[in-house]
Amino acid sequence: MATYSPSDIEARWQAAWDKEDVFHAKRSGDKPKYYVLEMFPYPSGRIHMGHVRNYTMGDVIARYKMSTGHSVLHPMGWDAFGMPAENAAMAIGGHPKTWTYDNIADMRGQMKPLGLSIDWSREFATCDPEYYGQQQALFLDMLAAGLVYRKNAQVNWDPVDMTVLANEQVIDGKGWRSGAEVEKRELTQWFFKISDMAGELKSALDGLENWPAKVRLMQENWIGESRGIDIPFVRTDGAGTIHCYSTRPDTMRGASFIAVSPDHPVAKALEADNPDLAAFIAECRKMDTTEAAMEKAEKKGVDTGLRVRHPVYADQELPVWIGNFVLMDYGTGAVFGCPAHDQRDLDFARKYDLPVQNAFYMPGEEVEVGDEALVPAKTEKVAFIDHFAGVSDVTSQEAIDATIDYFEANDLGKGQMQYRLRDWGLSRQRYWGCPIPVVHCDDCGVVPEKKENLPIELPFDEDGTPIDFNIPGNPLDRHPTWRDVPCPSCGKAAKRETDTMDTFVDSSWYFARFTAPRADTPTVAEDAAYWMNVDQYIGGIEHAILHLLYSRFFARAMQITGHLPAGAIEPFDALFTQGMVTHEIYQTRDDNNRPVYHLPEDVTDGKLADGTAVEIIPSAKMSKSKKNVVDPLGIIASYGADTARWFVLSDSPPERDVEWTASGAEATFKHLNRVHSISERIAAMDEGATGTGDDDLLRAMHKAIHDVTLGVESFGFNAAIAKLYGFTATLHKSKAGQAAQREAIMTLAQLMAPMTPHLSEDIWAKHGGQSLVTTAPWPKANDKMLVSDTATLPIQINGKRRGELTLPADMDKAEVEKLALATDAVQKALNGGTPKKVIVVPGRIINVVV
Repeated sequence: MATYSPSDIEARWQAAWDKEDVFHAKRSGDKPKYYVLEMFPYPSGRIHMGHVRNYTMGDVIARYKMSTGHSVLHPMGWDAFGMPAENAAMAIGGHPKTWTYDNIADMRGQMKPLGLSIDWSREFATCDPEYYGQQQALFLDMLAAGLVYRKNAQVNWDPVDMTVLANEQVIDGKGWRSGAEVEKRELTQWFFKISDMAGELKSALDGLENWPAKVRLMQENWIGESRGIDIPFVRTDGAGTIHCYSTRPDTMRGASFIAVSPDHPVAKALEADNPDLAAFIAECRKMDTTEAAMEKAEKKGVDTGLRVRHPVYADQELPVWIGNFVLMDYGTGAVFGCPAHDQRDLDFARKYDLPVQNAFYMPGEEVEVGDEALVPAKTEKVAFIDHFAGVSDVTSQEAIDATIDYFEANDLGKGQMQYRLRDWGLSRQRYWGCPIPVVHCDDCGVVPEKKENLPIELPFDEDGTPIDFNIPGNPLDRHPTWRDVPCPSCGKAAKRETDTMDTFVDSSWYFARFTAPRADTPTVAEDAAYWMNVDQYIGGIEHAILHLLYSRFFARAMQITGHLPAGAIEPFDALFTQGMVTHEIYQTRDDNNRPVYHLPEDVTDGKLADGTAVEIIPSAKMSKSKKNVVDPLGIIASYGADTARWFVLSDSPPERDVEWTASGAEATFKHLNRVHSISERIAAMDEGATGTGDDDLLRAMHKAIHDVTLGVESFGFNAAIAKLYGFTATLHKSKAGQAAQREAIMTLAQLMAPMTPHLSEDIWAKHGGQSLVTTAPWPKANDKMLVSDTATLPIQINGKRRGELTLPADMDKAEVEKLALATDAVQKALNGGTPKKVIVVPGRIINVVV
């Protein structure tokens, strides 16, 4: 009997798939299409078991859909631009391009042994000029359509690295890499007009029924829709008005001050002649402006000396303060403070001794505010105090609506729908990104590059001078042979835009490029119309907000510019967010008591090779820095790809984390060995040999087909595998004839094929299956075989199982009860008495209460 040898089996069948080109995606007029896509990886250099789990899930779906008669698109690419490549160039020398493509080659080599059903002919990296050249063409079309614009914007500027930092890259006011004090600067930046689509992006979430509810909620909160009002407060010095946006105008009676952003025009006008105010504003501009940091920061302000009139109570004047807690890029950059009903405003008011006045009380509790603001839910009823709109005992929301109506009727303000979502700033001052295809000309201004000149490629070493990435700042600014070009409009000397695009741009349309990856246009209409939308998208929850939101924006922008059909306005029909793969962390301590981490393969029975005991930390997400990573190539070498695939799918529901253990991998390998042995045993049976229990085996087989199909279609891969374990055990014990066992093992091979494609191919071929199991039609359950003539009912006595009865499935309940009462177990429990109650659930259970 042949032994199970994954290394031989897997190499052989991968070669067979390549020879037959079975995974090449083709448009077909007589097949339905199915597009399955996993979020493409960053080429860091090594894959890990998290990658294996993610791509195996997509592979199961792709292989299943292929077997159900679909034309399947299952592509792979690389999200290849970004700062890590430049950081690597600084740390180890060399060039980001070399580092990136070397990593891509390594990772492709690590992924191929997994036997994924990927159409590798469509592979691309976002740093390929052929890809980012079409991204530049998209940019130009979006610029012409008014979806891109340029404006001055305040940014976080690292004076050492000489680059703009995202809010998340500012830690305690310092650059995440340089440690330098970050400055606020105004730079001219490029923006996508995503905020114009905020309302549509929010409302369309309701139609994404096959997305996780938590992801839709995260997107909804990020977009941040709120109905409020724009209120002009008239300055008492006659110098115009200060507009405030508020979502709680019902609290207007309690207004005691106005606060404007340090970047508000009022603040900027005053700082020029007021050194103390200028110093305060400079301090504000060093703040970390992430939402979390702003929430924790001490609230500070300076009284400008300006006053505005209360819009309703004309005899009241409110002081105008500059507050470090007001952001210029939300609303109007100015708010009115109502300390009684907003904790931030209350803390600020107590600090600077500003008035605190209630606008309402809770019914029956006329208590003045102390140290805690009164902030009831908008759905709660409150008792308003002399509300100018005439409302009293109503909910806050009803009062808000009445206030907005009152303000509009009396020309005091205008109701508005406001969104937290800001326009997407895409300018990055770095080399390793997609060049923005415009030229700056002294005579013509900003001039779009001509499409026939695309791609605008990044310079490598064309002029013989290697780029030094250790010099701070953007290398493109220091590359005159690339930077200095003639104006595309007038031909005079001009300069290229040296900012490159945010890498989120690269990943916001790659799904569309996969439909025609070699086209000389961003998409091809016929291919996009056939393949879009993505039917199933798979990726981590960490990308639930920005990547998905930007992709949704790009799909709309590409439709507007003619690159996607109308039906592709939402790019991903279904979304699945998988859990992580975790592993224990092994550490020791150095002489300074600092942790030293060790790879799992270096630890045996809790000790290193030299006998040193390690500290074992409970499982956490696999991380290179903690060394709790498992090398998939090592697992494949020891146990085979099918073992790795089966294990990551079987141990827990796919949306939950799975812990990788050596014992789990060994147990999986033993199970696949068992399947292989069963196949060999059946192959050795005499042709036409008879046995007993054929019908029972075939019924179990059709039940397995039914249950595994449901599991795969519902992403219940672990549940499907549990059914396969059960059916394998049934087949192992079966005494059925050769024909029935052969049919059962071939069906088992088909059902396992999406999870363990190599072993399944080998079993299929061993038993005479036609062509490849990969291209064989998915088995169908016979409904008649799912209905059994008999049923085995457990007998419970006072809640404990004491026996069972196998009876005709359609036996009358009264007859079932008689037979149950006649069993030895029940007679012994009754001891000559009568039962208190007998409950028969047909086909399920018999309960006897004594």
